Amino acid sequence: MAADLGQIPDVDIDSDGVFKYVLIRVHLAEPSGDPARECKEIVRGYKWAEYHALELSVGPTRATRAYPEATLPTPADIYDKVSGELQKNGYDCECLGGGRISHQSQDRKIHVYGYSMGYGRAQHSVSTEKIKAKYPDYEVTWADDGY
Repeated sequence: MAADLGQIPDVDIDSDGVFKYVLIRVHLAEPSGDPARECKEIVRGYKWAEYHALELSVGPTRATRAYPEATLPTPADIYDKVSGELQKNGYDCECLGGGRISHQSQDRKIHVYGYSMGYGRAQHSVSTEKIKAKYPDYEVTWADDGY
């Protein structure tokens, strides 16, 4: 069965709270290596990728490739999990950056901000447009400020 980018949701984020996110470009995995092949950007953000107080005792935790001793989830873990699942289904992925999302579902507000230590700052304007499409009745904003 051929891979179809339309089957991949543009946005998958937790329903409430403050959490890390990544912006991922997904390509159809084709042997031709054609740089003009079809692609789309997706937003993924989850609370399980947040740092905890334990981070202070184990030191900085970034991409597990850089700190193999790190056991706490990081934005790299979001990317690794999502890209691994997509690659099994015939897609190639690249991380375009990350940041944080504040999702206040009760107030119908989402704010995208900050940057990823491992991947750099995502283009929040792209992430915000994707989120606005999924949450049309929300106030969705972004800023480059913060971590």
